[in-house]
Amino acid sequence: MNKPQTTPLSESSSIVYYEEFLNRAQADELMRFCTHELTWEQSEITLYGKRVLIPRLNAWLGDASYSYSGTRFEAQKIPQPLQVLQNSIATESHLAFNSLLANLYRDGNDCMGWHSDDERSLGSCPQIASLSLGAPRRFVLRKKGEHSNKKEVLLHHGSLLLMRGSCQSEWQHSLPRMRRVTQARINLTFRNSETQ
Repeated sequence: MNKPQTTPLSESSSIVYYEEFLNRAQADELMRFCTHELTWEQSEITLYGKRVLIPRLNAWLGDASYSYSGTRFEAQKIPQPLQVLQNSIATESHLAFNSLLANLYRDGNDCMGWHSDDERSLGSCPQIASLSLGAPRRFVLRKKGEHSNKKEVLLHHGSLLLMRGSCQSEWQHSLPRMRRVTQARINLTFRNSETQ
């Protein structure tokens, strides 16, 4: 594991990036496991009053259900390899997690729009740990109310990004389309959720 790079976002928030939290062999094996062993689905959400399919596949795992944009996700049990990863991230970050949102971006056409992980079920100050597998993708943050203030990180295979402090209340983030990307990417986002 390489030394993390911390980028302050404000007096009360920061991102911490580990470019190689997992080595190549570990990341390759975890990518294979997640691709074949998780139960992926393409969920519908409510967007501007209409039900639409999200542009990615997802799986919700952990101890609690999860609601997002009019859709309730029932949790699958976290499998043992991902429990090991969760414990490793918790030890490194000194944070507690009980749930995991997995996203499978099939290629660069799949994306995630601007949002914050600030649902009520995540508590008043959500702390998020996001592990990336597969094709490198751009991750962009913008300050709420000041959208020209942006930060960008290229998330590599096996990397870990921590969003700390008041990041979710002060900033939004997105994973833009990268149409030249033809390979898949999996994102494993660990959170601490209350039962809904």
